[in-house]
Amino acid sequence: MNLNQGHVFLVEDDESLATLVSDYFERQGFKISVEGHGDFAVERILKEKPDLIILDIMLPGKNGLDICRELRPQLETPILMLTARTDDIDQIVGLEVGADDYICKPVKPRLLLAKVNATLRRSTLSSSKEDNNKSSAEIICGHLKVSKNKQEVHLGNELVELTTNELELLYQFASHADQILSRDDLLNNLRGFGYDGLDRTVDMLVSRLRKKLGDDSAKPQKIKTVWKKGYLFVSDAWS
Repeated sequence: MNLNQGHVFLVEDDESLATLVSDYFERQGFKISVEGHGDFAVERILKEKPDLIILDIMLPGKNGLDICRELRPQLETPILMLTARTDDIDQIVGLEVGADDYICKPVKPRLLLAKVNATLRRSTLSSSKEDNNKSSAEIICGHLKVSKNKQEVHLGNELVELTTNELELLYQFASHADQILSRDDLLNNLRGFGYDGLDRTVDMLVSRLRKKLGDDSAKPQKIKTVWKKGYLFVSDAWS
């Protein structure tokens, strides 16, 4: 058994599921904290400072989206959302309020573990890259300025509010301006594993970016869709 894999905080009111996940993760060497009531989650998380948070959306008291919305301004800890719905609504809203990823119920502990490990690797790699090369973490294209260190995006003189994943995706685009990036490339950088033909995360994030950055979703000129290939960030479209 591997020890000291990290501290995961699970917010889940289904006791059988919480026990299943806790037992599995503990066997893999993780420390697990569990909270079953939404009203107590924020205080405990801020006190315990876990390495990663798993939030169920449907909870007694505060729901997972409200908890995520409250936590995000106070800490940068990766957050995974659990949703029982298979449509895009919870997933879109979860990403909007600052979640790093989502997984649909019913949850298989092995898949959840893979998501947790990929998210932790990505978080560690991102921190390491920022520490080693801070000067390269600002990109300017016309009126668009993306600062990864400050976690800020400016369009002209306006500050654009983006979630962590939206900013990370925009930074990927700006870093590879005028190059076609496949969904597999983008998703691998975001999550640590590739596109399986079904995952809508990249498409949803691109849609949100277009809306926030003033790109016409019907006829996008700044972040273009390239049929059957991926997306193209157009460097001279930001003047």
